[in-house]
Amino acid sequence: MIEITVLAAAGLAAGTLLALVLGGGLLRSRRDRARLREEITGLRDQLDDARSKTGRVSDEFTAEIAHLTEKRLPAVATRAAHPHVQVPGPLSPGFAGTGPGAGLDGVLDGLLSAMVQERKRVDAAARAGMRGTTREIQAGLYRLQDVLRGLQQQYDEPELAQTLFELDHENEQSLRRAQVAAVVCGAWVGLAREESHLVDAVTGGQSRLVGYHRVRVNNHLEPGTALVSHAVEPVAIIVAELLDNALRHSSRDTDVTVNLERAHHGVAVTIDDSGVGMSADERAYAQRMVASSEPILLSDLGDPPRMGLAAIGQLTRQFDLSVDLSTPSPYGGVRAVLLVNSHLLSHVDPVVRPPAAAAPRSTRPAEGPEQPAKPETNGKLPVRTGASSRAVRAAAHQTGPDTRVGDPRGEATQRDQHGLDADTDTDDVLPQRRRRRARPADELGAAAPAGRPVPEQAQQPARTPEDSAAALGALQSGTAAARSTADPEGNDPR
Repeated sequence: MIEITVLAAAGLAAGTLLALVLGGGLLRSRRDRARLREEITGLRDQLDDARSKTGRVSDEFTAEIAHLTEKRLPAVATRAAHPHVQVPGPLSPGFAGTGPGAGLDGVLDGLLSAMVQERKRVDAAARAGMRGTTREIQAGLYRLQDVLRGLQQQYDEPELAQTLFELDHENEQSLRRAQVAAVVCGAWVGLAREESHLVDAVTGGQSRLVGYHRVRVNNHLEPGTALVSHAVEPVAIIVAELLDNALRHSSRDTDVTVNLERAHHGVAVTIDDSGVGMSADERAYAQRMVASSEPILLSDLGDPPRMGLAAIGQLTRQFDLSVDLSTPSPYGGVRAVLLVNSHLLSHVDPVVRPPAAAAPRSTRPAEGPEQPAKPETNGKLPVRTGASSRAVRAAAHQTGPDTRVGDPRGEATQRDQHGLDADTDTDDVLPQRRRRRARPADELGAAAPAGRPVPEQAQQPARTPEDSAAALGALQSGTAAARSTADPEGNDPR
């Protein structure tokens, strides 16, 4: 009996323990299922968030691509031709720092580089074609120039000569335009000259323009200031283009002033006009054209292309010259300053090789003993009496020629010191031309012993065009006088 009770109690205890174990396991299982459900729910929420974020990123990327094709790529294409154009950034500020944003920026950079290279290649091909064309045009214009000048020497009828001079000047206009186009395309300037006076290069550029008579040149340089041979034609071209701009953009009843002055690093050619002037943006553009270190492409010159400033920039880079357009003129227009550095300057003897007759004379006195002092005239023509005229003329032959006043163009040319008759003693007699007296052989150095150098001041100066004209006129007058003497009735002796 006791055993049955013990067994029943043991079985009950075992059942209770088993129930407790099974209940605990069931509770743990329920808790695990609940936690698993929560984790699944969390994962589903995270997945939904990820899907939502991915959708937003996809929409943002799609919008950025649309913005790239509609706004940014056209701006990059425009920037390839106009560097001042700004390329818009991405729509979202944070997109630029992401991987896709950096990738799109790389695409834009590569596209810009490829377009710039392609523009340069196309421009180089266009330049090559224009160089060949302008070379042929220049050759034809030079041939026409030779023909016109031959006709000018062959015919002396006034009306025909005037027509030939006008045709020659028109041909010079076409030649200048072709030369500027060739220079812009990278060709050589087309002419090789010897060392020349700087004032001759300036007046040479002036003579190539319509309205050249409106230019007033003031020469404040030392006599003999010259350019080295390879800088003569570039300086003439630059001066011609600067003067052309000044003449075109100023009234026809105003003058353009040119001043030639010595600077610390060379010579400054300053051009002032009284025209319409330029705005700040136009002045900055012009300065970039003439002073930029990068070559200007043909597509940057507008339609029709404006090649003057581009040609100046090409020459300044090629020949180490400097042009400044940043300062307005005190006359209300534009001031252009061409600086010719010292290494491009030279010196020629103004007596042996005088400047052209049309070139303005320097306001500075010549240095050296070969130039005589000018007599005080107080604004009047010099007058001498018969007693002193011979002494003055003898002194003039010993010291060298002085300058003559009353030239039709207003220039002073080398002549007899006073040009009055020996017996003139009145104050109202105009100067007259006199033929130069032949200098003795000992003065010219012809009788100097062999091996002894001829002194520089004894060398005969170069013959000027006025000397040749005076000699030819004297010959014709003498011939006509001899014929009239031989036949008083006026019949032709032939």
